[in-house]
Amino acid sequence: MDVQSGATFEVVALDTQNQLVETQHIDGEISEYDIESWRQLRLVAVAEPDDWRNPFEMDGEENHDPDLPFHPEDWSGPLNEIEPQYMRGVEDP
Repeated sequence: MDVQSGATFEVVALDTQNQLVETQHIDGEISEYDIESWRQLRLVAVAEPDDWRNPFEMDGEENHDPDLPFHPEDWSGPLNEIEPQYMRGVEDP
């Protein structure tokens, strides 16, 4: 957290070649600091926010467990609503 502004953010990238520090704020905004500006900030470590998914606009339903299998037959999409002209194994084309 930047003590002066009170802004809470996470460092998401460090570009050593160009000497830049990239941060993401809790609202999803991305900021970039050159190394000199970064050194002038008064920073303190803080605990992770309660709703860390906020910048990604995720809700509980989108929180998929990667260990669970995917079932394509459960997926919905515009192609699933198109009825075929014939059904394989039931009718001959």
